[in-house]
This record gives sequence, C-alpha cells and structure tokens, in this order.
Amino acid sequence: MEEELKCPICRRFYTKPVLFPCSHSFCMACAVNLQEPAQQLIPQVTCSEDGTQVINDTVDFPEIDKVSIVSETDSGVVCNSRPSSYVGTPSLANIFTQTLQSCTYGIKCPLCHKLVFLDDSGAHALPPHRVLEAIVDKYTQQKHVEIKCELCENGSSNATTMCEQCEVFYCDTCRDSCHPSRGSLAKHNLVAPAQGKTILRAKNKSKDAKCYEHSEEQLSMFCTGCKIPVCFTCSQEGRHTTHDVQALGALCKGSKSELSQNLQSLSEKAKSGTEFIQRLKAMTESVNGNSNEFEATVVAQCDALIEAIKKRKVELLESVQVEKDNKVKTLKEQVSHCTSLLQRTTGLLQFCIEVLKESNPSSFLQVSNGLIDRVAAADTNFNKEMELAPRVSPEFELTLDNTPALHAVQTLNFFQMKDGIIAPGQPFIIPEECSAENNSVTIAWQPYPSSVVEAYTLELDDGNGGDFRVVYVGREMICTVDGLHFHSIYNARVKAHNHAGESPYSELVSLQTAEVAWFTFDNTTTHQDIMFTNNNLSITCNSFDHRVALGTVGFSKGIHYWEVTIDRYDSHTDPSIGIARFDVDKGLMLGKDDKAWSMYIDYQRSWFIHRDEHTNRTDGGIKCSSVIGCILDLNNHTLSYFIDDEPHGPIAFTDLHGVFFPAVSINRNVQVTLRTGIEPPVESEGSASDEE
Repeated sequence: MEEELKCPICRRFYTKPVLFPCSHSFCMACAVNLQEPAQQLIPQVTCSEDGTQVINDTVDFPEIDKVSIVSETDSGVVCNSRPSSYVGTPSLANIFTQTLQSCTYGIKCPLCHKLVFLDDSGAHALPPHRVLEAIVDKYTQQKHVEIKCELCENGSSNATTMCEQCEVFYCDTCRDSCHPSRGSLAKHNLVAPAQGKTILRAKNKSKDAKCYEHSEEQLSMFCTGCKIPVCFTCSQEGRHTTHDVQALGALCKGSKSELSQNLQSLSEKAKSGTEFIQRLKAMTESVNGNSNEFEATVVAQCDALIEAIKKRKVELLESVQVEKDNKVKTLKEQVSHCTSLLQRTTGLLQFCIEVLKESNPSSFLQVSNGLIDRVAAADTNFNKEMELAPRVSPEFELTLDNTPALHAVQTLNFFQMKDGIIAPGQPFIIPEECSAENNSVTIAWQPYPSSVVEAYTLELDDGNGGDFRVVYVGREMICTVDGLHFHSIYNARVKAHNHAGESPYSELVSLQTAEVAWFTFDNTTTHQDIMFTNNNLSITCNSFDHRVALGTVGFSKGIHYWEVTIDRYDSHTDPSIGIARFDVDKGLMLGKDDKAWSMYIDYQRSWFIHRDEHTNRTDGGIKCSSVIGCILDLNNHTLSYFIDDEPHGPIAFTDLHGVFFPAVSINRNVQVTLRTGIEPPVESEGSASDEE
C-alpha cells in the first residue's frame, strides 16, 4: 500500500496530511504551495438580458455546489464541483459573490480540479487527515524510513531535530537558518526526530478528544455537511444548529460497516484476480512446452513438403529423361532412314555416272530409258522420302509452371484456431453468373450460409469428360479460366475448406466454348514497328525489314480456318503468312527460324518456308484485295493454304504438334486485315476444338 501513503504532488510519504472536501489528500506544505488569492479563482457573475444573474463559466472554472455555499462557509471552507454553468436566482448569486468575496485564498485540486475557497488561515483551515497520518507513521516505523526535513525544498535531507513548540522537523542546515537558538526561540525545546514523533502522536490524540471552540467539551457529534467532528454545544448553539449533526459513535459504526461490506466485495474480486494471475503464471510456464511441440509439428510439416518437392523433382526429371530418349530415338531412326535413302541415291548416282562413260551407243541406249525413269522418280520422291524436316524438334517444348507452388510456399502461414468451427457446407454455383466466351469460361459461386471458409478450390475437366484438375485455389468467389479447347463442353465444380476440413463438391455446371475462334492481332507481343488499326484487325509496318505479328489465340487441337486480306500491296514485297510458336523471333521474316511455318508470296509465285528452307515453289501470286486462307488441321497435324477460295499448292507442312499461333510478317508498303470466326471449307471440315 506504499503508493496510497505518498502525496500525489511531492511523491513522498505524507507529512501532516490535510483532507480536501473532494476527499483527496495532500501534505500541508504542498497544499500551502497550491493556494492562490481567491479573487483569481472566483467565476464572473453577469446579468442576462432578462436581468437574471448568471455565473459565467467562460474561464475553466468548476461550477458552484449550492450546498457548499450555505454550509461549508461556516467552517471557513467553500467547495466547488463542476457541472456546466449554473444559472441561479439573484439572491443565490448575491450569496455566492458575497460569500466568496470574504474568502482570502482558494485552491484548485490538482486531481479533480474542484475549487476550495479558504479564509485568512489558508490551507491551515483544512481538516487534518489523522487516520492517514497515523497509518503513515506506523508504516514508516515498521519500514525504518528516515524522517525528512520539512523545510528542504527537495526533501532529500534527513531530519535531525524537532521543535516541540513549532512541531516542525529540521535538518541541521534548516535548524540553523530558520530556528536559531536565540531570542524567543531559545526557550523552545528541541528533541530527536523519533521522540518528536511520539510527542506529536500524544498531542494529536488529546486534540482529537476536545472541541476546538469549546475546550471543555468532548467531540461527541459529527456534522455531515461540514464533515468535521463537533461537540454537543456546537450542535445546539453554534453555527452547526441548522446542519445535519449525528452521534459520532453511531455514525462511525455505520460508516465502518459500509466500508467493511465494500471491502468484502473488493476482497473477493482481489482473490479472483490473484487466482487469475496464478493461472497466467502457469500458462506462461506451459508456453515453452507447447512451443517446442508446435515447432516440432511445423518442422515435420515443412520436411514433408520438402520431401514431396524432392519426390516430384525426381518424377519430373524422369519425364524429361523419357522425352529426351524419345527424341533421340526418333532422330536416330530418321538418321537411319535418311542414311539408307542417301546410300541408295548415291549408289544410283555412281551407277549412272559409270553408264554415262559407256562409249557404245547401242549398249547405252539399251539402259538409258530405264535409268532416266529411275533417276526422275528418285528426284521427284527424294524430298518426300528424305523428310528434310526433322520429325521432332531438338528443343524441349515444355514449361514447368512453378508459379502456383511458389506462391503457395510464399503465402504459407498459420491459421488461427477457433473453437467450435466445423468444416464448411457445400458451396453453390450461380448458373446465371457463369458464362463462356471464345475459349474462356467464367464460373461464379457462393458459400453455404453461415460457413467459415478460408479458401475455395475450383476444378475443371478436360472438355471431353475426362479427369478433373485444379485450376484455382483462393478466397475469391469468381474465376475466369482461359486457354481452353474450342467447341468443347467443360464441367466445373467447387469445394470450400478451412482448418477443420473440406466441404462436399458443389453441383456440376457445364459450359460450352465457341465452335470457331474469334481473335485479333496481339498488340502486346508484336514487334514495335507494327502499327495497328481497325480494333487490332488490320496491321501495317514502318520498317523495310520484316516484322512478325501474332494472333491472340493459340491452337493445339481441332481444325481452324482464318483469312488474311491484302489491303495494300507493293509488288516488290512478299508478305509471309502462317503459324508460329509464341517465342518466335519477331524481328525476322516468318519461317526464317525453327519456330515458324509459313508461305511467303509475291505477285507471281509463292514458296513454303521453315528453318529458312524454301520448298514447293508454286505459280500464282497476289494483288490488292487478294484473300489468303489458312487451314490448320491439328487432327492430322497439317497446314494448307487457299488463295481467293482456291487451294494453293500441296499440303504445306505436316507433323505439326504443340501449340501454334496464327502469324503474319510484313514490311513497308503492305497492309493486311485479319478475318476470323469462319467455318473451315467444306472439304476440310472435321471435328474442331482447340486450346490456347
């Protein structure tokens, strides 16, 4: 209880504490330092428009407690409380102003800011807090606290003497300067501090028993308005005759009983608080054990993830090895086939050379016709049998998409466990908010009512009634999936989950992608020298070198047809039209590298080009308004061309596998327009679906 025994101003043990009417206590010396002239604290009284006197509270003063004005002034103390502003009768305002004008000092309580007005005695008129003083005295004796000098400003010096008459404790310095042993002070009796404490206790006890005004009368009554003990004479003849005065013993007994009851309730709460603190301490001790156990769980879970990644790494590397072996095997078989053909061809060449050396015309003519047919047939079929294009690409056209897994690892976190939470209920797909556009589908759903959901998992099948695969995991309740097959029906389902478990799957929703592809030129991936118009359907180029533009849709399955119209054409240029991989070199003519297959054409003839190898020259060129049609048949893995609705040349390319984007390369003085969403020509129609 040490904090209860220290003055809130000087923060030292109370010395001669006095009790304010607001029930706060301060040292006598601190109270003296707080007092001010009363005029500086008196609120202004003004007259309103109707002549009523109003206590003005424009300054930060508490309002007047009316009871204090008429009761407490009798004892030399006036107390103020603070509602807002007080409007009283003229007589009450007069009483107030007249009463306060007779006060000399005032003190504003530093804790509650209530005002106390005092007479000429100032803070000395405040009643001493005998109970608090006795408790402080007893406590300091038990703790052997040194008695401090009452005159030192910082209170740091220990008292060495006390004047029995002045009742003040002095250190040596203050005694010599403030209480010299000469004049009238020479007769004062100076005693040791401990003896001085004993003398003060005896004096206070005798003072408490006798009335201050009637020294022969015992203090047997208590004025509840003035809050001071009085004698019987004071209650009958003095200024307390109109006050509420009660018997001192009975009132004390009643107050002690009330305080005891309150203490009993507070004691129970303190006991509960003690038990709670003990539980907190026990919980603190168990935190370490729980932390070690939880850390072990986290380590085990992370190790399981690492093992799963290592296992998947081995599986992926095995897949790469299988792909490598297949490519090597295919290339070796093609090398063997081409070597055998080349050996037969070179054998025929050497034999024919020897035949040409024959000098006998008759003998030569006997075999020449047959050799001419054999050589012509070999020449005609050489490119077809030789397969001058590799059967497989040396590049690994595979991409390891680790972004979702990396994101999952980076966002791996703890979920706050919540008591009473169960696995979420089955979510509902909202059919009216689901849609399909081109080769994309959008699915929307909502949670089961009152379910606590931490994430959703959306799954889609392969568009052909196959297995479901996860396409989205997160907290959003709408998702768009791109890059699907055209002309396919996809089934979608969603489930919800939290730390307590997973919900059942929702009902299936079926969405059909477009039968034919609608797309434009892609202005985000195209070379910067290409310029776009007509909503990205028309392009031109400001460079003399060829620049490549790709379509916005890639195909991997089905039959697809689109057309390119020649809007502007200079006969000295040769636009190139075909297909390409997404990472084709966009600064070269289409077909110059191994990632594009195209036909380049001028006003007289055309060639097919791949890997910068030119084949199948075909007569027939283009002019302004010519329409070039492209048929990509990924069911049979071929690419063919039309010009103005007529087939142009043989099948341009075969053995096409993977994802291909429509592509065009042009240079200056050429403008072309793309036309999509067209059904393939009748002779080339088939089952069509695709993947972007």
